[in-house]
Amino acid sequence: MSLPEAPRINPSILAADFVNMQADLARIATADFAHVDVMDNHFVPNLTFGPQMVERIQATSPVPLDVHLMITDPDRWAPGYAELGAASVTFHLEAAADPVALARRLRSIGSRAGVAIKPGTAGESLYEILDEFDQILVMTVEPGFGGQGFMAETMPKLRALRQEATRRGSDVWLQVDGGISESTIAQAAGAGADTFVAGSAVYGAEDAAAAVTRLRELARAASLES
Repeated sequence: MSLPEAPRINPSILAADFVNMQADLARIATADFAHVDVMDNHFVPNLTFGPQMVERIQATSPVPLDVHLMITDPDRWAPGYAELGAASVTFHLEAAADPVALARRLRSIGSRAGVAIKPGTAGESLYEILDEFDQILVMTVEPGFGGQGFMAETMPKLRALRQEATRRGSDVWLQVDGGISESTIAQAAGAGADTFVAGSAVYGAEDAAAAVTRLRELARAASLES
């Protein structure tokens, strides 16, 4: 699979119409990935998709899946999502018993391995193992529900992760998720993000494809200016 160039826009299907999922997936055919939030009502206080639903989404989606696991015990469950064919599987650092071993397992199956950190988790906790991951997801809201406001206070952590990745010569992707819109994406891109999860900013637009294009243009312009 050829990888899309930055900036990457990954619409969150948490904001899609679950009853008309196939049609709403078709609306984001110009996106880079479809972001799929798996929540277990334990690690976060919400319940969404499981493996069977993700398998159907995988079969229907016009773009690769970027699966974000907000679940307890990802060491046990994450490899199954890679085996379903997800292009990228991200688990939470706070939930994993052995994040390095899990990342290596995901890669061995053929998925990109991502690790996510909550707003309150220090970015420094990833510095020494940064090269074990293909993607780091810096949550810009508390995980669990869509539609929350962007937390600008997470930007220094994102900027420091970008500086550390550059220092190490790493090509790790830096993703942000939460409150990403036309009014916030430039701030995140300027701080070093190259991959953006947007839910309502895409699915709340009359033309989802045009919204994807606009977000990509704004992110590109901001990254060039930074």
